[in-house]
Amino acid sequence: MAHKAGFQTDEKALIQAAQKGDQDAFGQLVRAYDQSVLRLAMNLLRSPEDAQDVYQEAFLRVYRNLNNFRFDCSFHTWLYRIVTNLCLDHMRKRKVRKEESSLVEGSDGPVDRMDTLQESRAESDPQRTMFAGELRERIQKALSELSARERMVFELRHYQGLKLRNIGEILGTTEEAAKNCLFRATQKMRVALGDFV
Repeated sequence: MAHKAGFQTDEKALIQAAQKGDQDAFGQLVRAYDQSVLRLAMNLLRSPEDAQDVYQEAFLRVYRNLNNFRFDCSFHTWLYRIVTNLCLDHMRKRKVRKEESSLVEGSDGPVDRMDTLQESRAESDPQRTMFAGELRERIQKALSELSARERMVFELRHYQGLKLRNIGEILGTTEEAAKNCLFRATQKMRVALGDFV
């Protein structure tokens, strides 16, 4: 616990230094969070290109707005709020363009970019490969049918492991609203997955 408190103290000092124009301090902040930001964007958008765009835009916004950060929430929450808002924008635009699928054409047909590693490990068992492929396809379809906000809450809870209170803070709503949204998303996922769960 002392270690975590120490990190928060160091982080506060880093943020304050970056606010005064210390480029090295800003670089350290980016390095502390770059992997988790990229992973969150990738989980939400299922597209390496879009995730990279969001990653770059998020840190650009942090750089531009760091002086407005007043420590009234954690830096992590503030950063995730920026990332999730950018992802929501991307998801809304994509809905309009009907580009929800994360599947790309591979040499053997459609392949999900997120799961190429698991796919190669499962190849020794054709039945398992088929089942995994069907399940993945069903999950993708179910996720794409959630509203942007439901998908965001579902992903933050189940893929990022965040608490509902944090999710509420990130999305600028209450813990109760996040809980209700997660409940609706979970119900929809259950119905969509049917006999798979």
